[in-house]
Amino acid sequence: QVQLVESGGGLVQAGGSLRLSCAASGRTFSRYGMGWLRQAPGKEREFVAVINGSGGNKVYADSVKGRFTISRDNAKNMVYLQMNSLKPEDTAVYYCAAGYGRRVNDYVYWGQGTQVTVSS
Repeated sequence: QVQLVESGGGLVQAGGSLRLSCAASGRTFSRYGMGWLRQAPGKEREFVAVINGSGGNKVYADSVKGRFTISRDNAKNMVYLQMNSLKPEDTAVYYCAAGYGRRVNDYVYWGQGTQVTVSS
């Protein structure tokens, strides 16, 4: 089992940057792909980015491509999401999750989420 705890959310102006972190427990962390998904008020949870276990393969949603970067440090059991050029439409609760794919059902373990608010 993997336990996940996100941090780094907050309030930022449009055009600004934030770095989200996800701390994972468990000795099998490197076996899991890790993703970031988000849920805005009144909307369904959606895929943002995913990275495979070795860190060699990354996939992004079209809406964040070129602005967000996912990375991981397997020695520290950490996953990161660097978010640049933030837009108001990026406002959401961001979740770290273990799994691989573009669908919510592709993920088996979830963190509690961290709020990101982008003001215009």
